[in-house]
Amino acid sequence: MTPTPVTDPTPRLLRTESGAQVQARLEGDWTLLALRDRVDALRTELGTLPSSGVHWDLSAVHRMDPTGALLLWQAWGRQQPEQLQWPTSAAAAMFQAQFARLSAKQGKATRPHRRENPWKLGQGLFQLAEHLIDAVALFGQVVRDCGRMLRHPGLVAWSDISAHIYRSGAQALGITALVGVLVGITLSYLIARQLQNFGADIYVINILGISVWRELGPLLAAILVAGRSGSAMTAQIGVMRVTQELDALSVMGISHTVRLVFPKMVALAISLPLVTVWTSSMVLLGGMLAARATLGLDYVQFLQGLPASVPIANLWLGVSKSAVFGVLIAFVACHFGLRIRPNSESLAAGTTQSVVASITLVIVVDAIFAVMFSNVGLKV
Repeated sequence: MTPTPVTDPTPRLLRTESGAQVQARLEGDWTLLALRDRVDALRTELGTLPSSGVHWDLSAVHRMDPTGALLLWQAWGRQQPEQLQWPTSAAAAMFQAQFARLSAKQGKATRPHRRENPWKLGQGLFQLAEHLIDAVALFGQVVRDCGRMLRHPGLVAWSDISAHIYRSGAQALGITALVGVLVGITLSYLIARQLQNFGADIYVINILGISVWRELGPLLAAILVAGRSGSAMTAQIGVMRVTQELDALSVMGISHTVRLVFPKMVALAISLPLVTVWTSSMVLLGGMLAARATLGLDYVQFLQGLPASVPIANLWLGVSKSAVFGVLIAFVACHFGLRIRPNSESLAAGTTQSVVASITLVIVVDAIFAVMFSNVGLKV
């Protein structure tokens, strides 16, 4: 039996000159593994060759991957030379495909023409209008189905509402408590440092109490729930779209809003106010600890001064805003979930857009509430 010849995988560049003609012959394996120890030396040798008039012989190249192709492409000045001899083996088509991909990528990204900017702006406005139309249609469907469920209470998915309350409420207590305590410590420390300059240490209770119960607590809880539960709702509906479960519900005559949208909106409207009260309490706990460490303020004095300095209207305002935030977060999450197309790329993009839109909408609505109720719950 004749032994199989062993080819040397070491990449080499052989240069021969015949008068004015220069021939560059490549041998071995031009792959990442073979080039790792010789890439600098080969790049130097390739750089010594003339920029034109070179006959390139690749017939002795055994293997080539994108690393070797890129090294040669750079030596060729990012264009295929006129005198080029491909391998005669079946690998020639693969080698040519490597350089064809590099040739297709060599064109630099041109700056978009100025006429394209108004077109992109108009396209974005049309997409926004499409979102608004679909959102209004979904809201109308929810209102219509709510009237039907009032006449037929058996249609309400009470078990789904209970499950969503547990997922978005009880399971969120840990992360909201941790974030709340840390935020409270930070706020109290910064406020105390400023108040010490004016000898008004005791007013840290007023500032913390009103800001937390009125604004910071509801907003912080809504942002955490939007990132945690809102994204999960969008992903859940998106997966149902990918697995064609939404189509199965439609075939069986089950409304998407009755089975999916309404339970999520009711659950977040109930759980988010409770999470807000919990988060606000944790923020005040952290603030109380920091006030004790920074100002020496007694715990009993802090707890007694809190209800005296913060009117009860701030608590009801914060809880009411949280219920509205919960409905908005669930509605936006379901809206983007129902718009997801049956592919993984649309699922990822829809989930991201849902979280961003929910947080943005919560901040906008909170600003509206702040303007509308600017004279409520504040001592003159």
